[in-house]
Amino acid sequence: MLTREQILQCDDLPRETVQVPEWGGEVLVRTMTGTDRDTFEASLIGKEGRLENVRARLVSLALCDVEGHRLFSDADVAVLGGKSAKALDRVFAVAQRLNGIGSDQVEAAKNA
Repeated sequence: MLTREQILQCDDLPRETVQVPEWGGEVLVRTMTGTDRDTFEASLIGKEGRLENVRARLVSLALCDVEGHRLFSDADVAVLGGKSAKALDRVFAVAQRLNGIGSDQVEAAKNA
C-alpha cells in the first residue's frame, strides 16, 4: 500500500509540448491539479446557462512553465479568449486529452 508521503511526492501531473505556429513557438500543457479541475468545472456556466470562453478557461489552467506553474491567471481568461481560435483549439485538444475532458464531461459539469 502507498504511504501518504509516497502519494504526495509522486509527480502525477504529466506535461506535453505543443507547437503553436500562430504564436511563433511551442507551449507546455500540463495535467491540471484536482483544485484546477474543480475551478474549471465550476466556471463553465455563464449567464443564461451558456458555456462561456470554455477554450480559454481550460487553456489558462493547463499552460505552464517548465516548473509546472500556470502561465495565466483566472484574470487572463478574457484576453486569452481573444487569441487565435485555431491556436486555442490546438492547445485545448491536448489539454482535454491530458485531463480526460471531453464534450461529455463538459456537458455533465454544465448540468450539475
